[in-house]
Amino acid sequence: MTQRNRPLGPMTKAIHAGEGPDPATGASAPPLHMSSTFVTDQVAGFSAHDLENGPEGFLYARWDNPTVAMLEKKIAAMQGTEACLCTASGMAAATAIFLTFLSAGDHVVVSDVSYAGVAELARETLPRLGIEVSTINMSDLEAVAAAIRPNTRLIHTETPVNPIGRLTDLAAVSKLAKEAGALHSCDATFASPLGMDTVGLGVDLTMHSITKYIGGHGDAVGGAVAGRADLIAKMRAEASIHHGGILSPFNAWLIARGASTLPLRMRAHQVGAQAVAEWLESHPSVTRVIYPGLASHPQAALAAQQMSNTSGMISFQVGDAAAGQRVAQQMIDRLQVIHYAVSLGHHRSLIFWMETAGLMETSFRLEGAQLDAYRAYAGDGIFRLSVGLEDAEDLIADLDVALS
Repeated sequence: MTQRNRPLGPMTKAIHAGEGPDPATGASAPPLHMSSTFVTDQVAGFSAHDLENGPEGFLYARWDNPTVAMLEKKIAAMQGTEACLCTASGMAAATAIFLTFLSAGDHVVVSDVSYAGVAELARETLPRLGIEVSTINMSDLEAVAAAIRPNTRLIHTETPVNPIGRLTDLAAVSKLAKEAGALHSCDATFASPLGMDTVGLGVDLTMHSITKYIGGHGDAVGGAVAGRADLIAKMRAEASIHHGGILSPFNAWLIARGASTLPLRMRAHQVGAQAVAEWLESHPSVTRVIYPGLASHPQAALAAQQMSNTSGMISFQVGDAAAGQRVAQQMIDRLQVIHYAVSLGHHRSLIFWMETAGLMETSFRLEGAQLDAYRAYAGDGIFRLSVGLEDAEDLIADLDVALS
């Protein structure tokens, strides 16, 4: 009896949450349900609004699907939330948050450095819909507090931020949001559900691009938002049913298969990244390394306090923009293990050059103190390295050839 009442460990949750032997066949592995519609033996309304008091079970795949529901339960268990909504992509997850909880005349505070698609959505699309947006350096708590207005409905953070690895004190921002009567959402893709206890830190909605660490194999695109059941129910009615950005059952099945090994993989990502980051700090061609597991990280104390796993994401500089472009070409020509490609969180290591000037012209458009704060981490540009599951010695040897 004691065993059944104790909390399950992270590996057990990753494997078993949302799953169970198939009642029809007894299959141990979860089935893949590709049907777009389901036969019902009860009279039901045609609108998804009728679902609240309608028949139990599944009716139509845009409303709900058993394979996607299985993955949602698994992610909610790993993140420690009541519920989860899966979406077609990480961007669909971010859009679901913004367009469910914001209306014309509302105000949102968004991290001034974030995933490029989110940054562009906040700067270009939301204002067009009549939503007021303030983009703020979330590591500056005074600036966050000063940005809050009477009509602020949401504060959207990201930590560590993509691509520079700057951190946000989630507990402090959650306190500010609560005092303002606003929701706090956080993109925790870089950290994965194993990296931070976002619920314990007061975050209302935690989103992930599950294309990345949760899926882990670079073969399926998806997104997820985890949080309180009432908030997720509202998002499901708005984002899934009305916006239609639903996750494919096949992608859900692939991502759930990857999620089952997430705790093992995150431990390996962290060990490999720590070794590579320490080696990069000693390399004569590297001028700066940003990794939450290094004592040299500007927010090392916050990383130690807030992160239980420092993940596999490293940013590093090699000098000015010209040097970065030269080394990027060397990597394209010389790398044999690491792939020169975008994305992150896969079992394969990936690296990509991100020049500051280009990002400022397109995605971030920072000026003044905010640009200075970005450059303090990235200089004229950085290499974003997603350390995979290869042997660290092989990654180091590969980088040594490319950097020489």
